[in-house]
Amino acid sequence: MRISQTPDRLGGLCNLGDTVTRHDLSIIVVSWNVKDLLRACLSSVAEGLSSGKSRELSTEVIVVDNASTDGTVDMLREAFTQIHLIANDQNLGFTRGNNQGIARSDGRYVLLLNPDTEIVGDALGEMVAYMDTHDRVGVLGAQLLDPDGQVQSSRRRFPDLRTAYVESTFLRPRFTGTDILERYYVLDRPDNETQAVDWVVGACLLMRRETLEEVGPLDERFFMYSEELDWCYRARKVGWEVVYLPTAQVVHHVGKSSEQVLPVRHIQFQRSKVLFFKKHHGRLRGESLRLFLLATYLWQMILEGLKWLAGHKRPLRRQRVVAYWQVLRSGLR
Repeated sequence: MRISQTPDRLGGLCNLGDTVTRHDLSIIVVSWNVKDLLRACLSSVAEGLSSGKSRELSTEVIVVDNASTDGTVDMLREAFTQIHLIANDQNLGFTRGNNQGIARSDGRYVLLLNPDTEIVGDALGEMVAYMDTHDRVGVLGAQLLDPDGQVQSSRRRFPDLRTAYVESTFLRPRFTGTDILERYYVLDRPDNETQAVDWVVGACLLMRRETLEEVGPLDERFFMYSEELDWCYRARKVGWEVVYLPTAQVVHHVGKSSEQVLPVRHIQFQRSKVLFFKKHHGRLRGESLRLFLLATYLWQMILEGLKWLAGHKRPLRRQRVVAYWQVLRSGLR
């Protein structure tokens, strides 16, 4: 298949009911201004598909580019002529971009793969083989590794309100080693054990086509962050299992797109957390979380402002004050 540039301004939920499967595996990569990482990612996919069980797979690769300005589309045209390309003329977000790829896909399994990842060995074949022999598993997550080979935390239990107040807030260091975070990050179970979990990080997430057709595509109200949490929650709710598979390994460079716009990352991460709680635990809990998070950003902004007045690392303090002010202005709505 030759590359096809498909400008796509559409969104909304995609129609999955009439999909005819033609491939074993559809790999979807949504990218924004990470050309070099994307090149490494796709090269690792190509290499992985040439080894072990992966050689037996019929595979399609769909790249959704969210209006990158770093030459990504030209690079794809020149170096990866076998992929399908959806080239958006604006940044539609991670979730909407994945739904575009899902709508275009026809595989028995759909893999969401971050552009800042690299497949290790026969990980793709391992994942498909596991799913083929475990028909109640609807979602499968690989073991994610830092570039130095250290295991990343990529399996989770569903958050409760205590977790939401602590995780990814300035309170987190005070609760290190407590049951709140130990439970959430599944630190009571070994990293090298295949295990059923509540949800897996979406950097490398494989979903069965039947599961996808039952639960529907990603919820596009999540611009980015928590979309995989919501997806796994919906899958678990209707009886599908979610499994972490450490024999399939993927290097993950973590957040290379979102770190380009730090205030936006803060806003979208916390906004998605609030949305999840409103959607699944009620408006009252969601609103209480939203107000609490805004209070934490106000407190941090005040502290950074005082440090700026004291003359301590003024450029850094100013950057943080501006970022926290943008979060407060957003209202996390």
